Amino acid sequence: MNNRLTSFTRAGLRFDVVDSGPIDGPVVVALHGFPQTASSLSELTALLNARGYRTLAPNQRGYSPGARPRGRFAYRVSELADDVVALIREIDRGPVHLVGHDWGAMVAWSLAGARPDLIRTLVTVSVPHPGAFVRSLVSSDQLARSYYMGLFQLPVLPERLMLARPDLMDRALAGTGMTPDAIARVHSEILDTGALTGALNWYRALPFAARRAMSAPVRVPVTHIWSTGDTALGRRGAELTERHVTGDYRLAVIDGASHWLPEERPHELADIIVERIESVPR
Repeated sequence: MNNRLTSFTRAGLRFDVVDSGPIDGPVVVALHGFPQTASSLSELTALLNARGYRTLAPNQRGYSPGARPRGRFAYRVSELADDVVALIREIDRGPVHLVGHDWGAMVAWSLAGARPDLIRTLVTVSVPHPGAFVRSLVSSDQLARSYYMGLFQLPVLPERLMLARPDLMDRALAGTGMTPDAIARVHSEILDTGALTGALNWYRALPFAARRAMSAPVRVPVTHIWSTGDTALGRRGAELTERHVTGDYRLAVIDGASHWLPEERPHELADIIVERIESVPR
């Protein structure tokens, strides 16, 4: 497919896509996390575009206005991964290079484990392999770091509180290292657009995650990136991730950076991504 992609559909849902860079360049699919959209990846994708890569950054399920089904069951990790499968098939360019940050990394892990035929290389940012994350809950302070995931399981109340008292959310995000500009985008792109419930449903659907998807080994070449200032994810999960990858694996640690790496350290991320891509023959 040699045309720019602005959207794609799956199961009656329409997803918005930011398609940039050389139209015939190697394809990098970039997945955003919570509570952000593809705009959080814009600096990173621009750097990849400058190096000759075409990037496709979708606004995922719950975030795209045309892809907000009701009910938490519709937000299972398997469904989120299958949305990305539909995007890859839409461009029909063979295996792609996959990058995911935060929840986007969780989707990327699931997709790479289930469909290695579609993925040439994988770079995950912040969130470790789901099997490693589960192990870290009982072998480190990760459970305490992830307290908010339990709160997000509550129906209705979290979004009501965030909408009624956005200052509380602002302080929580600022405490994790998110910049004022990024927090402002959370307001304009998530709170003000009705995307919050869909975004929270990613957490609410976790009880429906298939055990196989959580533990499947990943056979493609992988680089996992973790930052020492990440308040949400501890080092233990990053260290355990290697046990869940059977392909070539590298762990890249970025010192002094917060959880929000695509905006805080886009140049370092771009270097690591290109290094991983260039580690395999075209």
